[in-house]
Amino acid sequence: MSSRPHALVVPFPAQGHVTPCLALSHSLVEQGFRITFVTTEFIHDRVAAALSDEGGDAEGIHMVSIPDGLAPGDGRNSLGKLVYGFSRAMPGCLEELITKTNESVGEKIKWIIADENMAWTFEVAKKMGIRAACFWAASAAVLATFISIPELIRSGFVDADGLPRKHEEFQLSPGAPSIRTTHFVWNRAGDAEEQRVFFQLVVSNNKLLELAECVICNTFHEIESPVLTLFPNLLPVGPLLSGQTSGERMGNFWPVDTTCVEWLDEQPANSVVYAAFGSLTVLDRRQFEELALGLELSRRPFLWVVRPDLTNEIGAAWLDGFRERTMGRGRMVSWSPQRRVLAHPSVACFLSHCGWNSTLEGVWNGVPFLCWPYFTDQFLNESYICNVWRIGLSLIPDEKGTVPREQIKEKLEELLGDAGMKARALMWKESVVDAMRD
Repeated sequence: MSSRPHALVVPFPAQGHVTPCLALSHSLVEQGFRITFVTTEFIHDRVAAALSDEGGDAEGIHMVSIPDGLAPGDGRNSLGKLVYGFSRAMPGCLEELITKTNESVGEKIKWIIADENMAWTFEVAKKMGIRAACFWAASAAVLATFISIPELIRSGFVDADGLPRKHEEFQLSPGAPSIRTTHFVWNRAGDAEEQRVFFQLVVSNNKLLELAECVICNTFHEIESPVLTLFPNLLPVGPLLSGQTSGERMGNFWPVDTTCVEWLDEQPANSVVYAAFGSLTVLDRRQFEELALGLELSRRPFLWVVRPDLTNEIGAAWLDGFRERTMGRGRMVSWSPQRRVLAHPSVACFLSHCGWNSTLEGVWNGVPFLCWPYFTDQFLNESYICNVWRIGLSLIPDEKGTVPREQIKEKLEELLGDAGMKARALMWKESVVDAMRD
């Protein structure tokens, strides 16, 4: 029997949540915990496939899976389907898993540490007499906005369904990032039905938060001090970044192409535009082509992460032509070792969707941003980057919702010609390094 306390960690089934939850798990193992890491079968299979060359469980972390309630062929990018499925299937399966784990190991699980978006686990914890902690993977400002929904409704910013009644900018407190009411996280979660489902999930999770003993956040005080001062019950434990220590399993959903690091070795210092848009961004044909042509027009070296599902509307002949025209200057990979890429001295800037993990990794490495948010919390992160920390510029879609190639070229020139931007990025880098020493 192990003398280490045993905790169950349950992430929301998406790349941007699995990665920091794994980083948290590694940190807990270093503090003497034994971790059972619970993902859905679909996510478990993807992570296992991407890590097939690394062998079994990481030391102290046991990876297990339970069904998410969806059929094997169902798409997991629809938030409505995903929430409907796991809300019905996973609670009972988690109870069975806990019972079997307690019996097989011979000692009871002490804690459930679950992503806030999986707050139904706190009811399971209460039912089974297990202590519960909430983990928030995004910025504290986003969670603070969620907690403030009753006040937002009373103040007339949104109606009872979360839809904006005032079309203006909102700010939690002086020094916090401002955000347009149309860009509240739940209003940027997909189509109208997915927005409704997301808002209902947020309201439900707010109530279930009362069952958790504490709320820990993947952030640190220096970078979000106004929000953390306003909401002192949010405990910052970050930044939790992938691969902070050697040997960490990072939970990628796609196999990592490490040859791009060798390509970066051949590029001049501070010259490469690194473009990556996370695990969920999808571009239509027109936008994909404008992005590609913008990178081509820039005449700068670029490393572009093009997931297999980033777009499904581009023909092989078009891509072949683009590759031929940019040969020697551009490199496209399906998934990158992002932490290593951003730390590379040849990288000049980060063309990013502004997911929170990518945001923290960019700040950690002192890299200026060209911001292109896609959905949910990414618009608030963009506000942090451009308006609060002042280490990036925003791309603005035209009346058709497309960012044109000329703007991409012009903004890259402006960003990379701004010495003050780089100086501020390096200043914030020092704040991250200091926070990670604690």
